[in-house]
Amino acid sequence: MRVLFVATEVAPWVKVGGLGDVVGSLPSALRSEGVDARVCVPAHAGILRVAPNPRRVASYAIGHANGPVHATVWETELEGVPAYLIAGPPIPEEGVVYTGRMDEEGERFVFFSLAALELCRHLEWVPDVLHCHDWHSAVVPHALAQQRTGDAALEPIASLLSVHNLPYSGQGADAALRAYGIAGTDDPRVSYGHRTIPLVLGLASADALSTVSEGYAREILGPEHGCGFEHLLRERRADLTGIRNGLDVVSWDPLGDAALAAPYGPDAMDGRARCRAALHAELALAEDDAPLVAVVSRLVAQKGMDLIAPALRQLGELPWKAVVLGTGEPWIERALETLAAEMPDRVRVKIGFDETLARRIYAGADCVAMPSRYEPCGMTQLIAMRYGCVPVARETGGLADTVADVDLSDDATGVLFADATPSSLAFALRRAFSVSRTPRWAGLTDHGMRTDWSWQASARVYVRLYERLARSRARKKA
Repeated sequence: MRVLFVATEVAPWVKVGGLGDVVGSLPSALRSEGVDARVCVPAHAGILRVAPNPRRVASYAIGHANGPVHATVWETELEGVPAYLIAGPPIPEEGVVYTGRMDEEGERFVFFSLAALELCRHLEWVPDVLHCHDWHSAVVPHALAQQRTGDAALEPIASLLSVHNLPYSGQGADAALRAYGIAGTDDPRVSYGHRTIPLVLGLASADALSTVSEGYAREILGPEHGCGFEHLLRERRADLTGIRNGLDVVSWDPLGDAALAAPYGPDAMDGRARCRAALHAELALAEDDAPLVAVVSRLVAQKGMDLIAPALRQLGELPWKAVVLGTGEPWIERALETLAAEMPDRVRVKIGFDETLARRIYAGADCVAMPSRYEPCGMTQLIAMRYGCVPVARETGGLADTVADVDLSDDATGVLFADATPSSLAFALRRAFSVSRTPRWAGLTDHGMRTDWSWQASARVYVRLYERLARSRARKKA
């Protein structure tokens, strides 16, 4: 089985969010399952400076209204995974991954998508499945569906589109699509106003669809989370699979994490007490039995970060402390800094992101608050549980799939709540605090630390999906 990942991020070379973690980890897990998985990404954000020994393997032109646009492909390797880096005039070698300007991003990623598909005609290695990710490569399955009939190179190839974050659809890339000769879809399942949106082109054309958790796969079928695409997604329900993201359990391992004051694990928890004491000292907080609540997140409304300050104020009479690490929307940053100024003996707010400090927070805090309004999968809760930090999370998407509530499961790992309101979050934190004073708390941390959050279980689900796609494509070709 040969699979080519087509995406804009691959950790550690290029990472903006969870997409980079997936593309940086899943191919390696698949290779351990016998899949020849490879990666194709744009040669942007300085990747050619950090990729080891890139060598040019192909050069070709992509048609454009103003004349051919030339693509150059470099081959390298990321921790044993072959990687192809696509360069060309629309793809700046340096600078940010996403500019937020759809004229620029449309030109860049439509070119990249077409160049990635064309690459299949220029390699001796031809994938059985093109595994595309989010809107940036969603044009690939659309163009593949248009071009593969009668094309010896493309006809055997199946496509899978994974949706990591549905609201980011690429709307506004119409000019780039026209310039590269890509017609919109005429699929009757697609509403007229959506027929030139890159993500929708992929949702309508890919042989199969996936999301990053079972819960999110269900949620996007409805109007609250479907972003206006729910009719199409419901029509394609049989082709949609939710597969939970995994965690790099080698990198995120409290037994071997050099950032921590002491190593620890589920069978040797003494080190965690040392980590807790060290974190209190680093934050200049008095160490006592009061629960320490962590927030490690982008400080944006989607993550429910506007709920944190008012929820904590509602807990004022209880013993607690909090540490916030992240950056995001200025009004939320200001609200949290105001809270820290009001409660200097309880609250610390660090604006910015520091992974080393984040690791120490996971190892030293008692619980982590995740009041997301929607959460396709979430990595924070997986890391927190791995480090014995109990998630207090809203019951949505991947959070509901991975966190088992203390009152509803014998193998509980955290506390869930339903409503995205300060009072609901505050009540959930009260529940967590009440359990923290009982022997049940050790059970929560133990279950979370012992659960297998690695990529291997998810990789095996992907293998079955790839095999099903390849068989279906072979039947259609025959």
